[in-house]
Amino acid sequence: MKKRSFSLLLVGVLLVFTFNLSAVLSFAAESGEQSDNLDENVTLSPYFFIENEDVPLDNFPLKETNVNVNINGVIASIFVTQTYENKGNIPINASYVFPASTRVSVHGMKIEVGEDIIIAQIKEREEARQDFERAREQGQTASLLEQERPNVFSMSVANIMPNDIVRIELHYTELITPTEGIYEFVFPTVVGPRYSPSWVTGEQWIASPYLVEGETPPDDSGEYNITVNLATGLPISSLECKSHTVDISYTDDSTAALALVDDESFAGNRDFIVQYKLAGDEIICGLMLQEGVFENHFLLMVQPPERPVTEYIAPREYIFIFDVSGSMHGFPLETSKELLKDFLVHLRDIDSFNLILFDSRVIQMSPESMPATQNNITNAIKLIDDEFGGGGTELLKAVETAIAVPMSSTTESRSIVLLTDGYFSGEEAVFNTISKNTINTNYFSFGIGHGTNRYIIEGIAKAGNGEAFILTKPTDIPETAARFRSYIESPVLSDITVTFNGFDAYDVEPTHFSILFAQRPLVVTGKWRGQREGTIRITGKSGNTDFVQEISVYDTELSESDSPISYLWARMRVDRLMDTVNNQYGGSYQSSQDAKKQIIEIGLEYSMLTAFTSFIAVFETKRTDTESVDINQPLPLPLGVSDYAVGTPAGSWDINERTGGSALSRIIISAFISASITSVFTMKKRKKE
Repeated sequence: MKKRSFSLLLVGVLLVFTFNLSAVLSFAAESGEQSDNLDENVTLSPYFFIENEDVPLDNFPLKETNVNVNINGVIASIFVTQTYENKGNIPINASYVFPASTRVSVHGMKIEVGEDIIIAQIKEREEARQDFERAREQGQTASLLEQERPNVFSMSVANIMPNDIVRIELHYTELITPTEGIYEFVFPTVVGPRYSPSWVTGEQWIASPYLVEGETPPDDSGEYNITVNLATGLPISSLECKSHTVDISYTDDSTAALALVDDESFAGNRDFIVQYKLAGDEIICGLMLQEGVFENHFLLMVQPPERPVTEYIAPREYIFIFDVSGSMHGFPLETSKELLKDFLVHLRDIDSFNLILFDSRVIQMSPESMPATQNNITNAIKLIDDEFGGGGTELLKAVETAIAVPMSSTTESRSIVLLTDGYFSGEEAVFNTISKNTINTNYFSFGIGHGTNRYIIEGIAKAGNGEAFILTKPTDIPETAARFRSYIESPVLSDITVTFNGFDAYDVEPTHFSILFAQRPLVVTGKWRGQREGTIRITGKSGNTDFVQEISVYDTELSESDSPISYLWARMRVDRLMDTVNNQYGGSYQSSQDAKKQIIEIGLEYSMLTAFTSFIAVFETKRTDTESVDINQPLPLPLGVSDYAVGTPAGSWDINERTGGSALSRIIISAFISASITSVFTMKKRKKE
């Protein structure tokens, strides 16, 4: 058995060496040196985790995650406790990448080791990193929380001693707004592997180890416990969890609790999604005011009018961008195909369209958009049916190709529609490109899968004045496609303005408003001073009708002093400033640096995690003289994502290029590689058993 296992392992290594697929199988995972010895200018990529023969190093330090969510009205307060345990016989340092919603404000962290508890401090990112490295070198136990993306965090812990149980608690705040009358709370549980193009360098978190497809953490680690306590203030008409099995109990008609059921399925490989509606399709809206010691904050939610009925719909041009990369192989790709076919068959004769497919290649169906004839639609469907999923994720090239398509002279506006799982690491460049090309164009993004990169899906829609959609199951296709068509045909509200009369408001977010396609509340937040008086007036266009709504400030009661409204404002302000930092709207270098400085100031003032501020906790007592061993916590692949997602790094051997993109040749080669890797994992698992 030992010889057979070694032979299979050797075959896997030779395959990787021959094809230069270093991202598929990396022995750096065995030594724990994958991220420590990398040049910052090297393009990184995810890799498969291979168990180490040294038993003490085979321990997963993250034992369990407990999530407690309290939703009061439209504000969610979320406490996440991660428990680490060192079952080995040597001190370890561990790093772990985990996700969150793109809209959360993380403003609290504490670490507990035995009976000792340390409240983490917020510091500038570089200073916090230096404090952590110093503590690690001096044998002190420490924890560092950093933001890699608004929805991706990295947790590093140092000098966890044998038999240590370490608990780290994080506190989030998030605003819950309904779309089409449905409230949705999402708690992501896993970060999908990111494809890193050649121009993205030095992002260490991308080089994360992953378990092979279908593998989950051992029984004594990776456990998830999630509870949601819901208090809406209005009767709840429906409540369900779309993603997991839960127990639901009601205290009364407006108060309920959900708890994750401990069934046989692993909970930590897909987004936890709760949806609910209020009786009579009521929407929680209104003005909230908070008085602080130094500053006052407000939050306004305004329900827009019903969608107007449009008698005449002008001809439109649609450019569909279809992700056929390796991470889309299987469920995501098949779901995308069905969705795209639904779009195509519902095009009108007066419309035009084009189709762009991308993985490591970018394939454009036609140099110019074509009339939506039956023959052209049939050819487009045949083109997408030939794809099975393989190769990299050159998303930016695909977007640039779509933008470069000459605009049809027969249409008044263009919609660029992107279908992808979003496993791409150059998000800011995509946003920047889109934001500079929005004249007569709206961008709609569809995230496909159970662990979609919501940051890029939502960011594309935001930068492109469009809407974002998430599909986690094929049964959602008809309803989602119909909703998209209704958005295109009849936006809810446009030309939106907000004015303050007799109410001294400042630092208002957002500073400008896009067209509102979805039926969701308009959210405005900011600071105020002086007396609680005056009005807030919102105006806009709803079809051919003027929309006007006025809210009295005087009639609004003050919220409690510990209300999290201030954190919601800070999150919105930081998001806008990050657009400037990333030069999304073509600003100067100085404006970028000024924005970065403001983000740091906000992070420090509000004790909030940002791209430039981190949480650091250090125990003063020296706990070891022995050098701790580094371990990168491996992640499970998101549900429905195959081994093809952990593909080649940029610039390496590419299946598509060397086979001419032939679907059959890609299937044969990819299946051969996948089978070899699976054999390695199967034999090692049997040996362990």
